Amino acid sequence: MNFTHIHNIHAQELSIYHQFREHAFKADGSFVADSPKVVNLLIEEGIEVSSILATQEYYNTHTSLLETIDNATFYVATKEQMQNIVGHKIHHNVMMHGKRPKESTLDTLGDNILMLDEISSTQNIGAIARSAAAIGIDSYLLPSYGPHPYSRRALRVSMGHIAMLKTHIYTDIKETINTLKNNGYRIYAAEVTDDSTPLASVRVVDKWVLLMGHEGSGLSQDVLNLCDEVVSIEMMEGVKSFNVGIAASIMMYQFKYGK
Repeated sequence: MNFTHIHNIHAQELSIYHQFREHAFKADGSFVADSPKVVNLLIEEGIEVSSILATQEYYNTHTSLLETIDNATFYVATKEQMQNIVGHKIHHNVMMHGKRPKESTLDTLGDNILMLDEISSTQNIGAIARSAAAIGIDSYLLPSYGPHPYSRRALRVSMGHIAMLKTHIYTDIKETINTLKNNGYRIYAAEVTDDSTPLASVRVVDKWVLLMGHEGSGLSQDVLNLCDEVVSIEMMEGVKSFNVGIAASIMMYQFKYGK
């Protein structure tokens, strides 16, 4: 491993780490991840690494893992230099500039898909990805008009587990649903309606898509009309809804392992 020690935190080659405080990604697919757990998992999953910015302590601790990386630049900085680069106090000692993996096409996704429509919270994007990976749902569909799963906060909340999922970013939800139906999937919409099927009673087919709606407004009637079945979680009287991340986790588990 060849190290580049940082003397000027404003050097052009470090601009990616300055610019990505609030930006999800660039046109070239770049993203920035931070914290050892997230960075290490991404490396283990084979994510392409452009550079790493870390303290010498991090490099000393994870040498064997880092030696598996090809064609990356390893920048060495002090904790103080890293904090000056990001502009605030940090509790970790590593940041990574990576490249998003190539998106999966709709016809190469797994038999079980978690699909989102208009989720506005980046934190929910990451939490759902982590739950999907844990439960064994390997495919994740998200809209182009929402937060990207490789945005910095989503990566952090997912703990890097987004890299374990096949992802596809769609632009037209109705067109995408119709394509999935033509590909043999049954589309289940997560929504509370007068005729929704209670989760405990739903009969799940082998090839399915679970569609979650917006945190506040849910799924539109036009979208519901395209789905094969509407499913809702049974709740105690007086409780109107779950957080979408919690609801997705409960439903994914029941769809995957329920009898």
